[in-house]
Parts: sequence; C-alpha cells; structure tokens
Amino acid sequence: MARLLAGLLAAWLATTAMAAPPRVVSLAPSLSEIMLDLDAGDLLVGVLDGGERPAALRGVPSVGRYGQVEAERLLALRPDLVLLWPGSVPPAQREQLQRFGIPTYVVEPHSLDELARQFAEIGTRIGQPARGQARAAQFAAGLAELRRRYRRETPLTVFYQVWNAPLYTVGGGQIISDALRTCGARNVFDDLRLPAPQVSLEAVLARDPQVVIAGSHAELDLWKDWPQARAVRNGHLLTVPDKGLERPSFQMLEATRRLCEQLAPIR
Repeated sequence: MARLLAGLLAAWLATTAMAAPPRVVSLAPSLSEIMLDLDAGDLLVGVLDGGERPAALRGVPSVGRYGQVEAERLLALRPDLVLLWPGSVPPAQREQLQRFGIPTYVVEPHSLDELARQFAEIGTRIGQPARGQARAAQFAAGLAELRRRYRRETPLTVFYQVWNAPLYTVGGGQIISDALRTCGARNVFDDLRLPAPQVSLEAVLARDPQVVIAGSHAELDLWKDWPQARAVRNGHLLTVPDKGLERPSFQMLEATRRLCEQLAPIR
C-alpha cells in the first residue's frame, strides 16, 4: 500500500509540475507588450529593457538592456520559455541561449498578417491557445477593415525616413512597409531587402516620392533645401503619427489606422 501511495503521489506531483504556468522571459519590448495583449503579463519573470516600460511590468526583473542580455540574470530566473526578437540580441548571445537548452521562440513578423498569427502561436506556447486565437482573429478583422477602407487603385509613393543624418529608411520586408501597403501606399525603397538600409539623398530624389514621412519636424528640415522634390513642392512632408509603428504588438493596429488617416487626404 505504501508503495502504491508513493507511486500515486509521484504521478500527481509530475502532473502538477506539467500543469504549472510557464515562466516566460521576453527579450524585446514588443514581445512584452504581446504578453500583456494576451492578458499573460503575470507569466513574465524577466524582460529586456528598451524604452519606457508599461506600468504593468514595472516590478518584473530586468535581464539587461536592448542589445545586451545579462545571461546570469536570465538563467537565475529559470525560464521555461524565452521570447526572442532577433534584432534585440547579438548573434553570439543568441547562440549562447541555444547552448543553454532553454526553449526559445523567435518572433520577427515581416507583415501585419504574420503579426496576427503570432498572437495565436505565442498563446499556444504559453498554454493560452483560445486567448491567442481570439486576439489573432480580432487583429485580422481590424486589419481587413483598414485594407478595405484605404485601398487605392494607384498607391501613393512614400519615403519613410527612419533617420536624417545619414538617411535611413525601411526595406520591403520590414513590417512598416506592410503598414504603408495597408494604407494604400508604397515604400519607394521596397525593393531593398535590408530591414533598415542607408540611402543617399540623390537616390531619394531620383525616386521622387509623393510623400516623405519622418519621426519629427526637425528630421524633415533637410528637405527645405530641395524645393524641386515633389513631396516638398506639394507640402507632403509628414511626421509619424504614432511611434507604435515601430513596436509590432496589438497596438500597431491602431498606429496603422492613424497612419492611414494621415495619408488618406493626399491625392
């Protein structure tokens, strides 16, 4: 009888351990936001800092800053799952994480459709498949409505200026390019595959976009010296309406809507 009870207790303990909520470390602010989108912020035992944290995550331990993970801190948290954005961690540290044998899920959506699927996939990995599917469906429905409302027969051509000195933009495989497509626009450098390529002023002038979008009015000052550029001539120098375009989480749907509203009056 004692042996039987011991066996039953061992089986129960094993089942309980398997059912325990996973301990998750997020290695990108956008992935931390996705965990909040899934109402799973309580599963986060560590986050990589980069910019201001959401209030709900202020008490979560840090495992470093964007671009540099403190491996000892991460291991001390005993995570069951690490959510990883490739650009947030150097290649050497990504290889190090693999050697540790911690289950790692790499998230790098190149389109808004891929981002929608990420909610479902992350939901499954953290034991919340129904919640993940629901958020994915909600995001996909909102995205379909934006595409229907802002579709154009001939897309606006846009130069999306990430930085002004030197000039950086986004390539065609970057999710911001897909946000532009959703709004009936086209990134004039969508043929470039690098996520954030450096381009010359001459290259921008040669492609002569109808619209230039930058992060601030100060970053648009350089275009005052080029009145012959179509965007300058027509007064279509715009600032990014929402920095959420740079953080692929559920809030990017609203950020894309604001971008669409800003571009809609331009004909």
